[in-house]
Amino acid sequence: MIHLSQSRSSIIFAHNGDSLEVLYWGKKLGAIDKAAAESIRAARTKPAFHGGLDVAPGNLILREHARGWIGHPALRGHRGGVNATNSFAVTSAVQKNQSMIAVFTDAIAGIEIEITYTLTPSDILLMDAKVTNTSEGDYFLEQFLYWLPLAEQADEVLDFYGHWTKERQPQRRSIDYGVITREGFEGRSGHDYTITQVALNHNTGFRHGEAWSLAMAWSGNNIHHVERLIDGHKSIGAGEYLLPGEVILKKGESYAAPRAVATFSDRGLDGLTNNHYSWIRSRTNHITKVRPRPLTLNMWEAVYFNHNEEGIRKMVDKAAEIGVERVVLDDGWFGSRRNDRAGLGDWVVSKDAWPNGLAPIIKYINDKGIEFGLWFEGEMVNRDSDLYRAHPDWILQEPGRIPVEGRWQQVLDLTKEGAYNHVLNQVDAVLSEYNIAYIKWDHNRHLTDPISDGRPVVRKQTEAIYRMFDELKKRHPGLEIESCSSGGGRIDLGMIEHADRFWTSDQNDPLERQQIQRWTGLVIPPEFLGTHVGPTVGHQMHRTHSVSFRALNALFGHAGIEWNINEADAQETETLKAYINFYKKHRGLLHSGTVVRSDEIIGDAQLYGTVAHDKKEAIFTYMQLTSADNFGPLVTTFDGLDKETMYQVTVVEELSASDFIQKKAPGWWPALTLTGDQLAHIGLQLPVLKPETGLLFHFKAL
Repeated sequence: MIHLSQSRSSIIFAHNGDSLEVLYWGKKLGAIDKAAAESIRAARTKPAFHGGLDVAPGNLILREHARGWIGHPALRGHRGGVNATNSFAVTSAVQKNQSMIAVFTDAIAGIEIEITYTLTPSDILLMDAKVTNTSEGDYFLEQFLYWLPLAEQADEVLDFYGHWTKERQPQRRSIDYGVITREGFEGRSGHDYTITQVALNHNTGFRHGEAWSLAMAWSGNNIHHVERLIDGHKSIGAGEYLLPGEVILKKGESYAAPRAVATFSDRGLDGLTNNHYSWIRSRTNHITKVRPRPLTLNMWEAVYFNHNEEGIRKMVDKAAEIGVERVVLDDGWFGSRRNDRAGLGDWVVSKDAWPNGLAPIIKYINDKGIEFGLWFEGEMVNRDSDLYRAHPDWILQEPGRIPVEGRWQQVLDLTKEGAYNHVLNQVDAVLSEYNIAYIKWDHNRHLTDPISDGRPVVRKQTEAIYRMFDELKKRHPGLEIESCSSGGGRIDLGMIEHADRFWTSDQNDPLERQQIQRWTGLVIPPEFLGTHVGPTVGHQMHRTHSVSFRALNALFGHAGIEWNINEADAQETETLKAYINFYKKHRGLLHSGTVVRSDEIIGDAQLYGTVAHDKKEAIFTYMQLTSADNFGPLVTTFDGLDKETMYQVTVVEELSASDFIQKKAPGWWPALTLTGDQLAHIGLQLPVLKPETGLLFHFKAL
């Protein structure tokens, strides 16, 4: 028996003859001696039932049908129609600290599988697998999935769906008999991607209950399962979705499966979130260890394709006045790109858009102490471009067929050396010529014919963009890259190893953004998530929101602005200054603290915050999304604080709602002192807020 254990979780592996199973995955167990191990094994051995085989299989890691498993196997493949079943024997299973490496062989099929399980100090379980062909002839790999068992009390599944401007919407349902499947084959993780899949109990909330999650650290095609079998097994699985013929292994060749990331929480969904944040933030190259996240002004919704140096200079003047730290010039600066029908692929500064080149505007920006960033969409090409006219063969396509277009563009085949080097070298030339600290990298369509020279290449295309990002950073130390894919179409735990920021969604409407940001943040820390103050009248929903509501929405992330700020009146400008100043003063806490999301505030409002690890400071936001069911009493409590500590509680009035549906404010308004225990149980009487307004609270230990 092998027992991996960290601060709050355990996973136990056990030999069963020549096979290996996961005996337990859940809440932390104490030390297990030999006698206890045998008792645990006996306690978890299933009976053989009538109508089944003479031996009931346990939670086999590879779930082979040849061993009696009746659900989905881990491996599916064949040798031209033969060797299609498997029975793996454990060659070795070795524990080192809180990791285990297991090697399995199937001598008949000629396949070896190595899987490494690592339980990190953050209670994140990392799984890495390699499938090797050890025999003569080609092995056609159809699928490899990671699987973990679920406890009986896991009776619901939470996953996410979405589309452009409405990504990561939650859906929660029963785990009934059969398989709940979410598949993505857009060639990217996608707007409809379930960023993680969560099994949980029907009573589990943000702050309480048990939950088990499994996600793929991968930006290509993907598959997620939750399976409940008639023999009593419940499992959660995930892996890369392989297209037919995508992986064919010759003798000695291996398939390295993308990493899977799992975790268990006995502290509700907030426990899952804080496990992920702790693990991601523990990396030596984590972005906040390099520098605080700069307040960013992106110019897309300010100017679109209408690049005018004089107008942009005026906007830069205002940006410097209010404290912006980075300005990003978006689409339209290159080639023949005066609209979205031409120019993609020609990464050369346009004389039409910028007669004097980019050097003067970059100097103007830098002279004000502001960084400059630039937009690219290097994986795409317009057919109306010099690149396509020279190399029409450099697109992903089924031979003899031009793929359907999206936004008048095709997908460059980055698995071809010429296409890859063209993009890399043109981008590198621009970065070498100018002082560019940051690039926003877009990806505005999914892959419909991901074929290169007749073979599917989603996997290779995904690996190519990872490699390109890494190479650009190697050539330009300190360069930061934002991953944008029509907004939130490529946000995942694979890209987080190569990009420094995600554009969370093209949706800037703060009411819509509340849900998008809440659930994207389930596994992605806020310092990665671009959250911007959009225009007064939103460009997506055409609703009007106060600048304070837009600012509160944008505060809990990598904050910024997406608006022609010269349109802001005096009051709006002062609020923007207050927003930027508060962000700069408190971003260290916002980008490091423990997440707290209220289970008490539901439906038409949200309460969420971040608490310092020493619990001496906290920031919470209450957002009234729609009208309240009643005028009062409206009471909110605040969890996650130290029970015995006395806190000064202050409403940050310059960023909070200023107009209420009431004759008189609550008796404590706008500040008072209470202990953490009192705040968690007695709470505060709220003012009666209008819809689409919010409050910002600051807590400081006395």
